[in-house]
Amino acid sequence: QVQLVESGGGLVQAGGSLRLSCAASGRTFSTYTMGWFRQAPGKEREFVAAISWIGGSPYYTDSVKGRFTISRDNAKNTVYLQMNSLKPEDTAVYYCGAGRTPAIRDSGRYDYWGQGTQVTVSS
Repeated sequence: QVQLVESGGGLVQAGGSLRLSCAASGRTFSTYTMGWFRQAPGKEREFVAAISWIGGSPYYTDSVKGRFTISRDNAKNTVYLQMNSLKPEDTAVYYCGAGRTPAIRDSGRYDYWGQGTQVTVSS
């Protein structure tokens, strides 16, 4: 069992930065792929970024490449999403998920989810 708690969301002007954190409980955190997804009003949950349990190259959706960075600290059971050069279209509820799946872009393949944190980017 893994419990996830996101934090770090808020209101920021376009061009600004935020760092989201996702703290996980459970001794097996290091064996899970961790992903960030987001959901805007009226839209489906979409993949943002993911990092495998063994590290290696992270994965990003095209719209955030060069602006967002995902990282994890297994010693702290935490995954981060550094978001720079934010745009109004980044406005959404951001969720972190944990899964043991190679299908890292598919939200349906994740086993555990946090409650989400709101990110609002004003123009």
